[in-house]
Amino acid sequence: MINRYKRFKLVPEVFWLDAGWYIHANEVEKEKNWANTVGNWEVDQDRFPGGLKPISDEVHKAGAKFMVWFEPERVVKDSKWGRERKEWMLQADGTGDYLFDLGNREALQWLCNYIGDFMEANGIDYYRQDFNMRIDNFWRENDAPGRMGIREIRHIEGLYAFWDYLLRRFPEAIIDNCASGGRRLDFETMKRSAPMWRTDYTYGEPVGYQTHTYGLSLFLPLTGTGVQKSDRFTFRSSLGTSVIFNWKITDQSSSFTEMQRCFKEFMELRPYYYGEYYPLTSYEDMTADDIWMVYQLHRPSDETGIIVAFRREECTSDEITVRLSALQPGATYKLTDRDSAHSFYLTGEALRNGLTLKLEQPRSSLIYQYERLQ
Repeated sequence: MINRYKRFKLVPEVFWLDAGWYIHANEVEKEKNWANTVGNWEVDQDRFPGGLKPISDEVHKAGAKFMVWFEPERVVKDSKWGRERKEWMLQADGTGDYLFDLGNREALQWLCNYIGDFMEANGIDYYRQDFNMRIDNFWRENDAPGRMGIREIRHIEGLYAFWDYLLRRFPEAIIDNCASGGRRLDFETMKRSAPMWRTDYTYGEPVGYQTHTYGLSLFLPLTGTGVQKSDRFTFRSSLGTSVIFNWKITDQSSSFTEMQRCFKEFMELRPYYYGEYYPLTSYEDMTADDIWMVYQLHRPSDETGIIVAFRREECTSDEITVRLSALQPGATYKLTDRDSAHSFYLTGEALRNGLTLKLEQPRSSLIYQYERLQ
């Protein structure tokens, strides 16, 4: 796991340019927007007269990386690609979009070269690929008789080949696998990418985000999600190896001080999310509003870790006892509450037998950090 994901281990800050940087996407009077203009993959010179290179230059001066959003598979019919590359498009009944046929080798090679050259010319470090369409009907309606499923196979093979090309051409690159939020979390995409926006589920709803972390951490630690509020319960629900901050800093209810506190906490806790993961509460009914959810993250390298606990809004019990893992029975551990700074000491054996966590109020959270003393 460490070797496979080594390119992600020391990722610096990333400046991310989202959808809508291309031509026609800003023509509001013509009812054009980011979604109905995909396929026009040229920089809008009215808004970016020098292209994206001046932006990437400034990003690099700040010591950060530059990532840009694309959605190359979905092609609006009246876009430039839709008109000029129609021979490479698959059609389906009842839709205003084409599907760029990644199973067509000529089309695939052209796409590889086009996106690769675009990234190089504009100083783009990281590539973000979205995917916002139903796709099975395109494959089914274009399969030859007796060849059901072959279009899907060839398309997905082409997708992996496209990503492999980008990673060969840009060895330090990262591919951010968005796909409408988590629609392509398979083992082959996991070998090539990381979903920095793992879900389009109700933005900012903390219980769902807690549940995503609980489940995905079992097999896919390198994920990210958004956070819209700075209260501890909501913010900590979004903790992981990456976090996308969606705060509206101009909103009167926003607190810049609280934002700074959240960012500091994320940076301090982030390394633990690359470590060993132990769920401490059951997966049964884990989406319910009347339960505790608790998990442990442990770093064998220095025998430290964290315990993250949530008492949800309708939970009537103010305490829960959990059994920690990965601790040495005869060792002594110092545990510190991040909120109160209160510390206490227990043996590994005692922590394995049961640690009682207490939260007076529903919809609250706690984080204990621990370290081995001897």
